[in-house]
Amino acid sequence: MRASAPPRRPLRQLLAASVGNAVEWYDWYAYTFLATHIARQVFPSGSGDSLVPLLSTFAVFAVGFFMRPVGGLLMGAIADRRGRRTALTVTILLMGGSSLLVGLTPAYASVGVLSPVVLVAARLLQGLSVGGEFAASTTFLVESAGPGRRGLFSSFQYVSTTIGQLAASGLAALLVARLSEEAMNGWGWRVPFLLGAVLGLAGFWIRRGAEETLAHRPAEAPRPGLFDALRHHPRASLLIAGITAGGTLAYYTWTSYLPTYAELETGIAKRDALLAGTLSLAFFALLQPVGGLLSDRFGRKPCLLFFGLGFALLVVPLLRALDGSFGSLLLVQGAGMVLLTGFTSVSAAVNAEVFPARVRAAGIGFPYSLTVALFGGTAPYIGTLLKELGRPGLFPWYVAVLCLCSSAVYLRLPERAHEPLDR
Repeated sequence: MRASAPPRRPLRQLLAASVGNAVEWYDWYAYTFLATHIARQVFPSGSGDSLVPLLSTFAVFAVGFFMRPVGGLLMGAIADRRGRRTALTVTILLMGGSSLLVGLTPAYASVGVLSPVVLVAARLLQGLSVGGEFAASTTFLVESAGPGRRGLFSSFQYVSTTIGQLAASGLAALLVARLSEEAMNGWGWRVPFLLGAVLGLAGFWIRRGAEETLAHRPAEAPRPGLFDALRHHPRASLLIAGITAGGTLAYYTWTSYLPTYAELETGIAKRDALLAGTLSLAFFALLQPVGGLLSDRFGRKPCLLFFGLGFALLVVPLLRALDGSFGSLLLVQGAGMVLLTGFTSVSAAVNAEVFPARVRAAGIGFPYSLTVALFGGTAPYIGTLLKELGRPGLFPWYVAVLCLCSSAVYLRLPERAHEPLDR
């Protein structure tokens, strides 16, 4: 299907995808940054109800990542059947609604076990939304790009993700600095989620005005089924998993776990670790369009191999270079961000170029989100587990081996940067 040309207002399309994606990830990360304060209201220690700690563990560690593959499949199917814009408006409404639900979650002292049940339900919706967001926005971004600009548009997937993460951490830090501990535990932690609901409405309004990128189908043409991508394109689905495995492990290690790893291994102060992480994330966001433009000029494979082989060769010496100082952590994290850009800036374009338009969103959404859940979401757990087992030095080798495996996939990947996109 090659029916439609790229949209007439590509910058409006870029804004619609990026603003909504930033709001999605702001809500997702706000929960992470405020988890301690939420726990004191929703999962009180000392409660005799055995359901409470069970639900707490389930909510914090499993629910969100478990639902992301489901969201990728369901929202991807909506994007393929009803259009990308429809799926994007559904995901932003889901995230806004779940953010509002978190913000209004009653305290355990008021309603008992219903409190964690409400929070778990909200986290289910957040996971569903985030999984669907990647599938729909990846497809929408790449299909909105003009000739020779798919890599550039692709890069804004991680620009907006990083902006959302920085906004969540910045607001959480501001609230903690300005409010007393009592106020923060009582009502302060709710503020970012209520704001997230308002931002969700703004994102919905912007996305409603976006132009549909899915080519018009004849009325008699069959709509794709829920599992058509997996059934008819199994090799492409496995390819998405292979492309993603090393990249998602490296991404979550460098953007989320590295400050904790540095604290555990070198004893660096938490304040210094968080500051280095924040500065490196800002640097990372600035790098993405550069990587996207380079991939449009020289191709996707050189960028992916720069990432995969670079991490495979350098992750062990980089992590060993940490010496407990702020400067060493900032340099190590910055160097990793440069390498990681080879993956993050082009992953949306590469994924979109693997599948035909008819099943593109669902084809990307399920294998991508499942791989992220298996390798990205477990990165902090595996790193901490190896530390507890007295083998922390194995974690860098784990990252190196998985990046090397993904590099083998990159070597065999067809180069499609300069071919027209199936529409």
